Amino acid sequence: MATSATSDQLLVVIDPVARRTDGESVRIAKDVLSAGAAMKVCLPEGPEDFARALARRGSRRPVVVGDDRALMRAVSLLHRQRELAGCALSFVPVGGALTVARALGVPTGAVAAARTVLDGVERRLDLLVDDSDGVVLGALRIPPLGVPSAPEEEPEGPAPVPGRPWLRTCQTLVRTLVPARPAREPVPPAPGPSRLRVEVDGVTLVDLGQPVEAVSVTPGASGLAEVEVRPVSVGAEASLLRASGRTVTVTGTDFRYRADAGVAGPVRRRTWTVWEGALGLTLPGR
Repeated sequence: MATSATSDQLLVVIDPVARRTDGESVRIAKDVLSAGAAMKVCLPEGPEDFARALARRGSRRPVVVGDDRALMRAVSLLHRQRELAGCALSFVPVGGALTVARALGVPTGAVAAARTVLDGVERRLDLLVDDSDGVVLGALRIPPLGVPSAPEEEPEGPAPVPGRPWLRTCQTLVRTLVPARPAREPVPPAPGPSRLRVEVDGVTLVDLGQPVEAVSVTPGASGLAEVEVRPVSVGAEASLLRASGRTVTVTGTDFRYRADAGVAGPVRRRTWTVWEGALGLTLPGR
């Protein structure tokens, strides 16, 4: 379903990453928007300012200028406030990570995207919402085991003790005299296929006994998610397993998943439910 997007009052929230990485595109977008609508510009410095700006939008239509992460931040905030249903969101992609924007059909050029904000139509899109209230706009993928992730930083040594410089000196001397013990690093899972149970609307598509190479879930049409499971090939190439449904539950041992612009997990069980028409996004008219 599509409706005309009103453009008389805009709240333009410009993500700080966009301002740093491509200030020229930000300037062009502002010029196009200001020529076609009355607007208020917000320049948040961090996530708290970003959330505060959206919360104080009043009757203005929010326009997010930034990359995929900025779009996801706005959608997640509005979802958690249960305000997506009554909010038409507009987006001007600026930055390097724009895979989600392209998949949703948002123009990635500053001029075309800004004109879409002014002249486009609101389309209601389905979302995937998990049992921890996380939101997925586009693709959800579970890769094979052993996908590298950023290591956690550990403190380099004991914290200094205020007012006791002599103690800090002694600690330093001890560390230089006593051989350092090697840091214990977490043992990553061995690379290889995952063993997952994938259920669609309560029906098992693949069980733990069948190793799989990958699982993907995407919002489809009419409130259904499209699920694809690629089993491990034994001899001849294995055929994809496909199913559609409103709920998808994945169970396994400490699996991670890629959702839009980020990586989540590890978890042992997660259920995603399709929220039909939950997001109103301004897209080019057809």
